[in-house]
Amino acid sequence: AAATAEEEPAAKAPPINEEDPLAEERMGFVREVGSQAVWSLSSCKPGFGVERLRDNIMDTYWQSDGQLPHLVNIQFHKRTNISQIYIYTDYKLDESYTPSRISIRSGTNFNDLQELQVIDLTEPNGWVQIPIKDGNVKSIRTFMLQIAVISNHQNGRDTHMRQIRVHAPCSGEGKHYPLELFGKFATVDFQKFATIR
Repeated sequence: AAATAEEEPAAKAPPINEEDPLAEERMGFVREVGSQAVWSLSSCKPGFGVERLRDNIMDTYWQSDGQLPHLVNIQFHKRTNISQIYIYTDYKLDESYTPSRISIRSGTNFNDLQELQVIDLTEPNGWVQIPIKDGNVKSIRTFMLQIAVISNHQNGRDTHMRQIRVHAPCSGEGKHYPLELFGKFATVDFQKFATIR
């Protein structure tokens, strides 16, 4: 079906990053701030809830249980800089459960969310990086992000998402302190002590 004149074209799918997003975190360019937020979902199957999105295990997944759109809500306690979101999907395993169109929204609460961008995905396998920016500014400051699955491949009803990571730029332009200089500190426990607060 041809698109109507009123429809805005969706953004082209961002490149799929075969590397783990932890690499950028270990290099000190960004930090993961999803742990500072309250996460909620529009629906989920029992045992396939929000904890599956944050367990760092690629074999587990959130599975929705309801009508589209399926929503992931990420609410921060204070206004937070966000530069990118990574979403891990696996079309080979999930097929019709794999998202094909995602909307990224931002605001202070559920009542004033504004759509930042719409992303079309074609059979994604692995990490999908979604830059979050406001015009030429490479990050936004927000209290809330919402990831909305608008449609799935093969017109699937429910969706699977395996992991989500939310990145904030590290403070200090041009300054970063790669952990690799001090050894291979890849675990979350080690990274907790990467900076002095």
